[in-house]
Amino acid sequence: MVAPLRQRKGLLPLSTALIGDLPRMLCDLSLSGPVVHVHADFWGGEGDQTAALWRAGVLQWGPVHTSEFSGPREDWPINAALARLGVTPAGPDAPDYRDLFMEVGLGQGRDEEDWRRAALQARDAADYDEWHASEQAKREAEERAAAERAVSERLPGIPVPLNGKEIIALLGLPQSRTIGAAIRHLQQLHIDCGPQSRQEAEAALRAWAAEPGLPPATVRRVDTTSPRPRRPASADRHRGQ
Repeated sequence: MVAPLRQRKGLLPLSTALIGDLPRMLCDLSLSGPVVHVHADFWGGEGDQTAALWRAGVLQWGPVHTSEFSGPREDWPINAALARLGVTPAGPDAPDYRDLFMEVGLGQGRDEEDWRRAALQARDAADYDEWHASEQAKREAEERAAAERAVSERLPGIPVPLNGKEIIALLGLPQSRTIGAAIRHLQQLHIDCGPQSRQEAEAALRAWAAEPGLPPATVRRVDTTSPRPRRPASADRHRGQ
């Protein structure tokens, strides 16, 4: 079973039987296209990796082994082998850790069992394109969910003149992520325009609550009139006696 990877690559987890005759198997597989054999063993941030490239039935490069990772990432054995296999790097704005190992998807599994599970999950796809479309849809859904969570997450160290309970009372909102989004909105105003007074914050939140982007199911009518004083509970009890 082969676990699909990105860029039209796949990973074949090696069983004990396959490892027993590894050179012959790699030789045979490489007759129909280049094959990279990779091995990585890490624990607690320490470990080693080995990689080799087979092409047209012969060992073309490697095996290269290292347990020293202070040099450039592109020189690490697995990254170097993936480059020779045709894996392309991420864009220029990608973070440094987004090397070829991560770009092709090898960071998704920790051991052979993870990759066998990935291969089983992909069996229902008719072909690589169907699997890739499904994975792309999952990633986009996760990114949207993360973006939605970020909107309602409070930024550390940026004060606001209203707390959650005061925002609930002001806007007539139930306790929900919308309150977090309101606090985040006030924090963004603080960043963009400087500290806000309580009156300015209340006006800004009323305008924000009226915007069409706010989920209508969670919004109740905003009552700007002064609430009628409630009779103290002790007076009510006294009146009833």
